[in-house]
Amino acid sequence: MPRPPPPAWHLLGFSLFLASVCVSLESAAQGNSAADALNVLLIIVDDLRPSLGCYGDKLVRSPNIDQLASHSILFQNAFAQQAVCAPSRVSFLTGRRPDTTRLYDFNSYWRVHAGNFSTIPQHFKENGYMTMSVGKVFHPGISSNHSDDSPYSWSFAPYHPSSEKYENTKTCRGEDGELHANLLCPVDMADVPEGTLPDKQSTEEAIRLLEKMKTSTSPFFLAVGYHKPHIPFRYPKEFQKLYPLENITLAPDPQVPDGLPRVAYNPWMDIREREDVQALNISVPYGPIPVDFQRKIRQSYFASVSYLDTQVGRLLSALDDLHLVNNTIIAFTSDHGWALGEHGEWAKYSNFDVTTRVPLMFYVPGRTASLPGAGEKLFPYRSPFDPTSELMDSGRHTEDLVELVSLFPTLAGLAGLQVPPRCPIPSFHVELCREGQKLLKYFQLHDSEEDPYFHEVQFSVKHFHILHLMNL
Repeated sequence: MPRPPPPAWHLLGFSLFLASVCVSLESAAQGNSAADALNVLLIIVDDLRPSLGCYGDKLVRSPNIDQLASHSILFQNAFAQQAVCAPSRVSFLTGRRPDTTRLYDFNSYWRVHAGNFSTIPQHFKENGYMTMSVGKVFHPGISSNHSDDSPYSWSFAPYHPSSEKYENTKTCRGEDGELHANLLCPVDMADVPEGTLPDKQSTEEAIRLLEKMKTSTSPFFLAVGYHKPHIPFRYPKEFQKLYPLENITLAPDPQVPDGLPRVAYNPWMDIREREDVQALNISVPYGPIPVDFQRKIRQSYFASVSYLDTQVGRLLSALDDLHLVNNTIIAFTSDHGWALGEHGEWAKYSNFDVTTRVPLMFYVPGRTASLPGAGEKLFPYRSPFDPTSELMDSGRHTEDLVELVSLFPTLAGLAGLQVPPRCPIPSFHVELCREGQKLLKYFQLHDSEEDPYFHEVQFSVKHFHILHLMNL
């Protein structure tokens, strides 16, 4: 005989129990206590194309970023919305495309000219996080209201390194012994103003903030923006030794494509303004740049990347030393790439993939890598000058095409906050919504592994809906 159904009161009680379990699990996912909440460290690099060991580059020495990749999910085909600093940063920090932010250049503030759109740090701030900005996160100037979007996005005033003001001044010692405002600018640290560089100062300030937040009762969202490898290529001169000119190859496709519309080409006027480039007397708009100087540009770009890598390494090592890697999400990306002679280009400002493709990786504690044991470090500092430093496995990666506009919903979801809903069309009147897909599916465990947390949530929701449909 078929088994008789349980009494209605029993099913009703079970449905109410499952409903309470479902609510409590959803609360655990979206309303964690400060003690349980995951911190977020967002690292944004300026003009960094995926010229990194973890992306298959055999020449560039980037051991610390490669080490981060080995513990992360790495996206092989991630693209910015536009290859210009301000539009790209405003786009991924608001989760809206440039057509919505109405920013394609540097000359407007989205809250005034488009809509009062929430930002990633603002969303975290409104959910109990201490939000902090170090270095170049928003693009400075009109596009962030000359305030890095304060006070909306940040819990206190953003930090900018004092040596930043010297970036475009005459601080490059030339062969004539005089100081110049050059494109190629390897420096002696004892010879530069204040004896330091902006990215070094940003690392020091970020570490100071991490030390402070170590004892805080609030979770933190810390965004660190690094300047290099943005021009001018101003970096400690010892990094040049990593890249002897005889080892530097030229771009594999250095010619301007036949029939390329002029609107699709940028004549790289920003590097033409530098004194060492002016001395070459290069014709406008197509050049070309002399071959020996092309090698020097590529050499200095790669040296700048290795210098950047040491700063990322020191920051992550400090996070490890402070025992924060077990409860801190790390996201690493760039605002866009930069052409190193491909298609005759030496700039961003185009739609070629060398300027729109960016590195993108996420470390999530216990999800993309096992938690370190007692006395173990996930991110020990690795010197790019160490010849024994071997290329590390890139960890989990995907070839799927993704966009930086997905950064907002992905970070919110990983941290257990409300994922902004999809934006309606038009959405100028909506403060909190997203135009990108969330990437949370990439963070599920492999099919052969159990994930009790997600299993319980899915079981509870499924059975609650079944009982609800029974109208009990």
